Amino acid sequence: MAMTSTVPYLLRAINEWILDNNYTPYLIVDATVEGTEVPVDYVQDGQIVLNIGPQAIRNLVMANEHVMFSGRFNGVAQEIYVPINAVLGLVTRENGEGMWFPKDEESPEPDPTEPDPPKTPP
Repeated sequence: MAMTSTVPYLLRAINEWILDNNYTPYLIVDATVEGTEVPVDYVQDGQIVLNIGPQAIRNLVMANEHVMFSGRFNGVAQEIYVPINAVLGLVTRENGEGMWFPKDEESPEPDPTEPDPPKTPP
């Protein structure tokens, strides 16, 4: 049985750490991942940076499968939905400290029909 992704757990911890230090958390998102709902006008090179500080957004949910919240962009309220596999990083606005996540954390499951690779002799 495969383990769940570590990303949502690390996201919650890093967000708490950033806020405890009175910094502003910025969520970096791959806007090209299917299911991602962000304002496309703010996407650059397939990515968007979202201020998820409590002063900037409402109703933040960091679940194991997604991050979602309500935010305002150019004065217009929008619901944001980011699948966990679209999260690239969580860093501070002030100094860039935080954590980046590998683009493809999930390694493919081994194909049970393929033989194991040969072992090299010691």
